[in-house]
Amino acid sequence: MEDGRYSALERMGARLCASVEKWMPDPLIFALLLTLVTYLLVIVVMKPYTVMDAGTMVKWLLVDVWYKGFWGLLSFAMQMCLILVTGYAIAYHPIVYRILKKIATLPSDTKSAAALTALIAMIAAWINWGLGLIVGAILARTIGIEFYRTGKPLHYPAVVAAGYAGLGLTWHWGLSASAPLLINTPNHFLKDVFVELFGRETVPLNETIFHPYTLINLAIIISFGVLAYYALAPNRGELKGIDKVAPHIIELVKKEKEEELKEKSKERVTIADKLENSKVLALLISILGIITMGYWFYEKGFFGGLNLNSLNFTFIMVGLLLYMNPIAYMRAITRAAGAVAGILVQFPFYAGIMGMMRYSAVVAGGPNLATVIANSIASVATPFTWPAICLYIAGLINIFIPSGGGEWAAVGEILARTSAALGVPIGKTVIAYGVGDAWTNLFQPFWAIPLLGLTGTRARDVFGYTISVMILATIPLSLGLVLVPY
Repeated sequence: MEDGRYSALERMGARLCASVEKWMPDPLIFALLLTLVTYLLVIVVMKPYTVMDAGTMVKWLLVDVWYKGFWGLLSFAMQMCLILVTGYAIAYHPIVYRILKKIATLPSDTKSAAALTALIAMIAAWINWGLGLIVGAILARTIGIEFYRTGKPLHYPAVVAAGYAGLGLTWHWGLSASAPLLINTPNHFLKDVFVELFGRETVPLNETIFHPYTLINLAIIISFGVLAYYALAPNRGELKGIDKVAPHIIELVKKEKEEELKEKSKERVTIADKLENSKVLALLISILGIITMGYWFYEKGFFGGLNLNSLNFTFIMVGLLLYMNPIAYMRAITRAAGAVAGILVQFPFYAGIMGMMRYSAVVAGGPNLATVIANSIASVATPFTWPAICLYIAGLINIFIPSGGGEWAAVGEILARTSAALGVPIGKTVIAYGVGDAWTNLFQPFWAIPLLGLTGTRARDVFGYTISVMILATIPLSLGLVLVPY
């Protein structure tokens, strides 16, 4: 790259991409390496060898800490998989897909393609993180196909990276935000702590994701994200189109179209066929679901009723209503199932890491590893700097526990207690935590697995750009969290 031909940010993105391409492994390898790193952290930081003999320490670390956590997030993993597959099915609905294909014809070069993809992905992720991830991936892939079809040059990895913007910048301030929804769910695991500290069990959403503090910061970070992806994307030099990075995707799209036409031409002759394709059945179940949610939100109110379970129920019913065809909806869900394979395998490893962070107190009632890390950072906080420090705590621990709910399980109590001690509203703390948890997704490739699969890319192809955005985002995130009034 001749530096004189490129802006400083384009050079930054190119250099980080070159480094990441050499060093970043597959997301599964990342999880396995982090497991070993966390083992070492527990031994070095917690010093279990000072109170246990070697045999007891090994058994404690493997069984009482790691294995205890390994299966600790199964129900939450199921909720996350449902968010992903229901978002996928909606994103793949013919109406939505036609809209995305139309949008794909709008950009004229890589810069405008990356900026547009980032904008759509961030807005969709605010609605539902699974929807944002899949919409971002499908739009990036569709843009890659469109530019290939029309012969326009495109740097496909930069556009795919922009499709991940929602998972890194906006999702944990949106309608599927794990921590705000969890603390708005009755009987959540920190209910006793919240009653002790704040005199109430739950925190309504108008104090978290719908508070003006959050909405102002959201507008700032969406504007930043569009500009950052635009500035980092190259328009010249060695541009790698979809035909060079993921040629098999071109053939896959053709095959999908052929299968869709074949399915439409099939005759519906048997009773089973008619039931599988029954609009009446789909409409009846959808109406029952809508009425159910109507009663639910009438009783609880919107801010009180929106949680992970009601969100998933709503998206299942919306998907069925959109397709108006039970078997077509099931086929869309089946296509989405492949996108959760990596989550199913890797989530237990990250739950095991969470176990090491959460269950690693060497004496009964003592601090665990997550608490030690959080306390050491929180000890330098003031009420003014706490939101930014909370951002850094969440961002650091998210690398080891890339799950908004799983990480909250590990550090939620210490963040809540620090918030109360400093006199910072708990809603403000949860919002700072939420964006910190999302922020380092731009470094941690776990949640990118479905996007990488759909776009035919590898983590090493795109994460140079996402890491660049993560570094740049430190400034607007830190300043927004401390300067915007709550």
